[in-house]
Amino acid sequence: MKTDPRTFILENTDLMPPPHVPEIRLHLATEAHELWLKTEEDLDKIGLPPPFWAFAWAGGQGLARFILDHPETVAGKRVLDFASGSGLVAIAAKLAGALDVLAADIDPWTETAVSLNAAENGVELRFTREDQVGKAVDADVILAGDVFYDRDFAGALIPWFTRLAGGGRLVLVGDPGRSYCPKDRLEQLAVYDVPVTRVLEDSEVKRTTVWRFR
Repeated sequence: MKTDPRTFILENTDLMPPPHVPEIRLHLATEAHELWLKTEEDLDKIGLPPPFWAFAWAGGQGLARFILDHPETVAGKRVLDFASGSGLVAIAAKLAGALDVLAADIDPWTETAVSLNAAENGVELRFTREDQVGKAVDADVILAGDVFYDRDFAGALIPWFTRLAGGGRLVLVGDPGRSYCPKDRLEQLAVYDVPVTRVLEDSEVKRTTVWRFR
């Protein structure tokens, strides 16, 4: 890393609640910060991968909303928040009474973002940068917000999630209509209209579905 993550995050984000999950406050980028305007070349110069952790994506907001509204989904259980990003879903799980929450993300900057956000919301989370895809999981519930945006990534996730669900794990995903979401393998649990930023998406509201892998 060419830049200290903690310093950069604090200087380039604001503390704010995601619009669909006002119970939680996160360090997020806004149009007021230069982070919105940085190109891939700018990001590379400071050693920053694409900052997915700096935004509350629609899939994560929908999944976090579902968990907070249905705490029995995770209460007293071990939870894996896969591709955690800002940690929004992991934080929601802990607030809903999860026994243990492991936030997993391969982005080295995410660990700092999740740590800052967890502290802001008064919860304790574990974190791992190890790639979880295809591995056995020591968790009762697997949560994944907005992960079906890429064909190859989805191709790796679908058989893994299917295998985990077949082994008795509860696998929930939040998806705002991404192209590679395998709806034929899913059971719909809830639908939300989630406010988002037009800079990130093609609209100001994304209809987001929480699905359970069959």
